[in-house]
Amino acid sequence: MTTTYIINAGAAIISRKIVERTGNIKWLIREAPIAPQDTGWRVLSDRDTDEYLADPANWTVVDFNDICDIEPACIGIYLLPVGSDIQLVVEPDGRRRWFDNKTEREIIFE
Repeated sequence: MTTTYIINAGAAIISRKIVERTGNIKWLIREAPIAPQDTGWRVLSDRDTDEYLADPANWTVVDFNDICDIEPACIGIYLLPVGSDIQLVVEPDGRRRWFDNKTEREIIFE
């Protein structure tokens, strides 16, 4: 059962490697939504390759709250705008930090 972190969060398109737990959440891109329930978030793992991602069978749709169950650090990025291109860095001490891939700057949430 999914915990509700974000009410009516909507769906995201995510790499199967994350769902199958063979990869960890690493890159998130927010595109314009393609359907009413689509958040626009596209979530890639640290083990994905261009070849793997080119196959539509390697993507699946999940509720954004399911993503937050897998990686609670995703709760804080939900409201970032369309066009966001970010990556999650997990430090050796377990601390999570978000970086903007365009500016290479850390995203600080207050």
